[in-house]
Amino acid sequence: MRRWNGWGDEANDMPLPAHGQQFLAQRIGAGQHLPDAQWASVVAQVPASRLPEHPLVNLDAGERVRHARGQSLPDWLAMREGAFGVFPDGVAYPESKDDIRTVLAYAQAHDVIVIPYGGGTSVAGHINPDAGDKPVLTVSLERMVQLIDLDKDSQLATFGPGANGPQVEAQLRAKGYTLGHFPQSWELSTLGGWVASRSSGQQSLRYGRIEQLFAGGTLETFAGPMEIPTIPASSAGPDLREVVLGSEGRFGIISEVKVRVTPLAEQENFYAVFMPAWKQALAGIRALTQARIPLSMLRLSNAIETETQLALAGHPREIGLLEKYLKLRGAAEGKCMLMFGLTGNRTQNAASLKQVKRLCKPYGGVFTGTLLGRKWEEKRFRLPYLRETLWQAGYVVDTLETATDWSNVDSLLNTMETSLREALRDEGEQVHVFTHLSHVYGQGSSIYTSYVFRPGSSYAQTLARWKKLKYATSELIVNNRGTISHQHGVGADHAPYLPVEKGPLGMATLRALAKHFDPDQRLNPGKLLQD
Repeated sequence: MRRWNGWGDEANDMPLPAHGQQFLAQRIGAGQHLPDAQWASVVAQVPASRLPEHPLVNLDAGERVRHARGQSLPDWLAMREGAFGVFPDGVAYPESKDDIRTVLAYAQAHDVIVIPYGGGTSVAGHINPDAGDKPVLTVSLERMVQLIDLDKDSQLATFGPGANGPQVEAQLRAKGYTLGHFPQSWELSTLGGWVASRSSGQQSLRYGRIEQLFAGGTLETFAGPMEIPTIPASSAGPDLREVVLGSEGRFGIISEVKVRVTPLAEQENFYAVFMPAWKQALAGIRALTQARIPLSMLRLSNAIETETQLALAGHPREIGLLEKYLKLRGAAEGKCMLMFGLTGNRTQNAASLKQVKRLCKPYGGVFTGTLLGRKWEEKRFRLPYLRETLWQAGYVVDTLETATDWSNVDSLLNTMETSLREALRDEGEQVHVFTHLSHVYGQGSSIYTSYVFRPGSSYAQTLARWKKLKYATSELIVNNRGTISHQHGVGADHAPYLPVEKGPLGMATLRALAKHFDPDQRLNPGKLLQD
């Protein structure tokens, strides 16, 4: 059963090792607990629906609770407190393109706001209904999950938009293929959601981000369906795929997704290399990226994240032996862990491994094999469960992410970390901050920063602390050559910062598109664009 007030399945967790809580207490103080609301009390808050009955629409109060919030930190606090605010008036469950068109006609006929819903994993406020006079219908695509067609000659697969990561991969792997798109939310997030939010997977260095994988499909709009053909390349004007990518439900509902797939690789391994300090590590990962070695992943943790990962890894005896070995090899305090993946045929992987070792050597890299890589691979989709574990221990965790050019990575990273570390000083509170570079390009890199802090004495104070952390650092990001989002989209949380990145003419273009596809502003208002 999926948690109604947190992340993932109730049967899954990500426990802290015995000394994990002590590690955090030493850095930011003992955990503080806030009481959790109960399911029954939240369901009792749900008002009567304002929607007329329809065969595709479920008006059940419990269904409306489960589709009222995503997974942003404000969502998390609202769910734990039981202060949801606004609930959708109903949840529609289309099973076909025709059903989606029926739902849109129903919304237009009854003056209804429509919110597309994939896996509910948004961390930027994409799926939350706003308070207003009009009833709100959330459209869940969870029943549209089938692999509709696989063109093996063209390596194109056609899916329903509601297929989540495991459903996509299971259907493709049964036929010898993979999409290769593995965001950390892979367990729950959906193919349509990846397209709508311009998602990036952990192995995008090999397979590409979703904009490289998205080949075409269908967008259902109030003006009718927009079909995007799967042409491999075209110079016939602007690419209409870009209208759908990152549209976040403002222009229409994605009803079919066509993606470029790849035959399953013969071999895949993940390796860890430790660099003696951040300066060498940053230069090393840039050199590896720009050498265009056929890697599937490159991920570099700064010194504090490396220390945190090793401290929370468990197995203290084995980690202690690793620390001694690294110290002997010149990677002691201040060391940074670089993880890389090799995915392909054995001959290609062997050649790539030699290249990586050769390129890392001038930067003092200490190669430690696949053990840590296997541990990362085992846990990579369970890491979001840490929010639940840390909450039970009395701590709050959230992330900020961006991307910038290599010439600006070090400066922007330090600016972000300093802002977060200092944001709660006036309250006498410490914030534990650490960063990794998770997606790299010849031009630059993403920056993914996590921060752990203690809740306040109330939910309101805790939310106020988050706002201090989030708002100030977001302003610094967009005013220092960073994007407001590399992989989490815009939603409502990031919409205030989008104009800095897009500029007045760019924002006017997006608004014109929204007006063209949705003149009555029924589709997901307040997301992507502030209304």
